[in-house]
Amino acid sequence: MAAALTLLSVVVLLGLLVHGRLSAAVLFSLWAAGYFLFGLIDEKALLSSYANPALATLILLLLVSLALERSVLLERMTNRLLSGRESMANIKLMGVASVFSAFLNNTAVVGILLGAISRQKRIPASRLLIPLSYASILGGITTLVGTSTNLVVNSFAVGNQLAPIGMFQLAWVGVPVALACIVVISISARWLPRHNADADESNQPYFLEARVSQASPLAGRSIEANGLRHLNGLFLLEIERAGRMIAPVGPEEVLEEDDVLLFTGEVTKFQALQHIRGMEVFGTRSDALLNANLVEAIVTSESELTNKTLRDVDFRTMFDAGVVGIRRGDKRLQGQLGRVQLKAGDCLLLAIGADFAQRRNIDRNFHVLGDSLVRPRLDGRQSALALGGFGLVIASSAMGLMGLLPGLMILMGVFLATKLLTLAELRRRFPFELLMVIGSALALAKGLENSGGAQLVANAMRDAFEGYGVYGALVGVYLLTLVLTELVTNNAAAALAFPIALATARAFGVDPTAFVMVVAYGASACFLLPFGYQTHLMVMAPGRYRTTDFLKTGLPVSVTYSVVVLALTPWFFPLTTL
Repeated sequence: MAAALTLLSVVVLLGLLVHGRLSAAVLFSLWAAGYFLFGLIDEKALLSSYANPALATLILLLLVSLALERSVLLERMTNRLLSGRESMANIKLMGVASVFSAFLNNTAVVGILLGAISRQKRIPASRLLIPLSYASILGGITTLVGTSTNLVVNSFAVGNQLAPIGMFQLAWVGVPVALACIVVISISARWLPRHNADADESNQPYFLEARVSQASPLAGRSIEANGLRHLNGLFLLEIERAGRMIAPVGPEEVLEEDDVLLFTGEVTKFQALQHIRGMEVFGTRSDALLNANLVEAIVTSESELTNKTLRDVDFRTMFDAGVVGIRRGDKRLQGQLGRVQLKAGDCLLLAIGADFAQRRNIDRNFHVLGDSLVRPRLDGRQSALALGGFGLVIASSAMGLMGLLPGLMILMGVFLATKLLTLAELRRRFPFELLMVIGSALALAKGLENSGGAQLVANAMRDAFEGYGVYGALVGVYLLTLVLTELVTNNAAAALAFPIALATARAFGVDPTAFVMVVAYGASACFLLPFGYQTHLMVMAPGRYRTTDFLKTGLPVSVTYSVVVLALTPWFFPLTTL
């Protein structure tokens, strides 16, 4: 009975994760607390989940990467990467991105290249950004430090007294997979949209919400009389009045106080509203807001703005900026934009104040497009120290001279001593949500195992694949992980799939290494939908992509990825009977 109820709780958790109303950190923490309160795990098991050595290694790696991502090396290579024919530029870009993503945080790699690709006009950004995002995934599956998912799986392995994953152990399958998929991507990229690279980036439509203020001269006059019908580059979509929607809006419609007007149009045209008196844009007088410098910023996956509305936060105080418009890919936004829940990947048009660039929370919350705000980069000597030190730590770990955790601790001390990193930056960028997700997921895995829920699923998989043997069960675990990673985040997918994979391997009485590996590979196999992987969300708005663009381009990549993984994993990690 306990096993069935535990599995039911996991199904409910999965449904809530897919719904996205609450963050993964909140949900996993609540479930871990629930398992503790209902006696599925004891106090020691709960606390030790957050003190896992592999989890500590992951946190240190992410913090060290804050210095590495400021190196000028990758940015300086961009112009050379994008030279030549489009197909060759794509291959060079994917090759370099995958190599760097094997050792650096893939969001940092994509973030560095994203601005440069968006600014250049020779090749449409829409032809490059999905391949860039896919390449960052492919590089990540070749080393232990290539993606947080690998370290998450390693933390589960260590927590279950299995041998830790070696630094380059994933490369036996990861490198052939990456090479095969890069070839497929270079072919499927021809199906990507070709948005005009010569057109100004500002031609992408935003949605802007304006309110007719109290005692406004606009009130009591028609749309035509107020000059709102023939705004150059702007279109009035609808009016919300006392909870009632008016659309389409006719020229004779008379405005009233507190009417909410929804406009759509180009970035450069929004300042036309600056000269219209009696109108507020997201609570700020239009003439004051639109007179400022405008920049575009993408909401990051770790932003504190996600799942909140603009009315929930004091945006001006937090960032010294006002929101002028919102864009979510090519999706049509409706209703009051102040009530729209922000999502990772949303593109905001911001009217910034003088203090915006100095705010310490910008990096955590936004990827800022364009050259107007450039984060301080490391000079040549600092880049050599940062990259050389990191390379030495990786090499020492690979050769068994020093563990990855102590090596990263030493490197962190060097970075702090040389001021490549500061305590203030570490506090600002500390991955609290990731810590809570993975620590809680480790606790959930123990609860799933203690209750017998994992064994129940393993027995069901054994019965289902009895005619296909242990290899059939391996395929089943991989496909389960792949489906989960498309529906929820990759780390959550790994957390949910690992205890089932381990129990299945034990049910068949075989070495669990191959099952551990397919969870790692499967949790990174996010090519079909843009919502489960943060780099996809980063490129969606700048590339003006639709979900169908990911489906068309990603389907052959996902099939190739899966075939090579399932063919090579049992070859390099045999399913030997224990």
